[in-house]
Amino acid sequence: MVVSKKALSLVEEFKSFAFKGNVVDLAVGVIIGGAFGKIVDSLVKNVIMPLVGSLLPGDQGYLGWKFVVNGKDIPYGLFIGEVVNFLIVAAAMFVFIVKFLGLIMKSKKAEEAAAAPALTTDQVLLTEIRDLLRK
Repeated sequence: MVVSKKALSLVEEFKSFAFKGNVVDLAVGVIIGGAFGKIVDSLVKNVIMPLVGSLLPGDQGYLGWKFVVNGKDIPYGLFIGEVVNFLIVAAAMFVFIVKFLGLIMKSKKAEEAAAAPALTTDQVLLTEIRDLLRK
C-alpha cells in the first residue's frame, strides 16, 4: 500500500516537472538549436572553408592542412574548420539572444511601465511625506 502511494507520488511529481512550460520550451529550444547547428556546420564545411581553402595553396583545401609528427598526421585544418563553425554559431546566437530577444524584453518592460496605473492623490501625498521623513 505504501509502495503504491510512493510510486503514484513519484509519477505525479514527474508529470508536474516534465510538462511545465519551461521544460517544454527548453526541449523545443534544444531541438531548434540542434537543427540550427547542422545548418551552420554545413555552411562552414561546404561553403566557407572551401572558399578559404581555394585562396590558399594545397590540393584538398583546408582538409589537407596537417602536420606530420613521427609518421602521424595531425589535421589542424579540420580543427580550424570547427573553430570557424563555433565562432559563427556563437555570433548568431549572440545576435539572436542578446540583440533580438533583448529588444523584445525591452518593449515588454516599456509596455508594462506604460500600463502601470497613475498614482492617486493620496498616494502622491504619502510618497511626498515619506520622502520628507527620510530627509
